[in-house]
Amino acid sequence: MDLIRLKNIQEPLKEKYRSAPESALITLKATAHLGAGISCKIDSGKMLVTAGLHPATGGDGLAVCAGDMLLESLAACAGVTLRTVATAINFDLQDAQILVEGDLDFRGTLSIDRNVPVGFTDIRLRFQLDTNESNEKIDTLIKLTERYCVVFQTLVKENAISVSVN
Repeated sequence: MDLIRLKNIQEPLKEKYRSAPESALITLKATAHLGAGISCKIDSGKMLVTAGLHPATGGDGLAVCAGDMLLESLAACAGVTLRTVATAINFDLQDAQILVEGDLDFRGTLSIDRNVPVGFTDIRLRFQLDTNESNEKIDTLIKLTERYCVVFQTLVKENAISVSVN
């Protein structure tokens, strides 16, 4: 996609959100239903995915792990944002690889040691760029990608998450 096409798509949306800010507030949804064994089926509206235990917690490796999905979501969002920002700032980006790694200690989630945190303790997002642009332009690209990547910003900020039972 080139800059003109991107602007043609986004400018009417930007104008709508400027004139009616409430129209920019959208609730994204995902639904899961329990599946066979220890699994659940996630229906995102686009596809059906079966999630299960990671092999480090007893899973068979046939179902996706929610932790992997979290890292994949960050990689996907960062990649789409990187490409969009590159297009918007006329950055010559030939190709890119987005690598995400996360460290977690399964003793926490398996309730072996209460002092071990449940969840990722460190997540690393790395970009391998194929470009001839200057380091200054690369820095700008990465700063803007961090700023506008929804998943990245969600993970680095403290967020309120409500839990309820119906």
